[in-house]
Amino acid sequence: MNNEFQFVEDIIKTGLPDAQVLVEDMTGTRDHLAITVISDGFKGKMLFEQHQLLMSLLKEELQSRIHAVKLQTYTKEKYQQLQEG
Repeated sequence: MNNEFQFVEDIIKTGLPDAQVLVEDMTGTRDHLAITVISDGFKGKMLFEQHQLLMSLLKEELQSRIHAVKLQTYTKEKYQQLQEG
């Protein structure tokens, strides 16, 4: 991950300590981010609950540094299944 987005990973890990976080700049402006989060903290949660959790963690940044986010969330098992194809 680009170090300029380390703050995003740090914020997410406050709520999901086991999270793997991948952040991509979608537009080159550093404020439209594609964020992928892999965490077992999502187990048993519906997709909207997973996204609500992340949005609540990023709330302050969404009011200042981040303009838009595209979220992808996975449990570790689900992500592993995707990787295996």
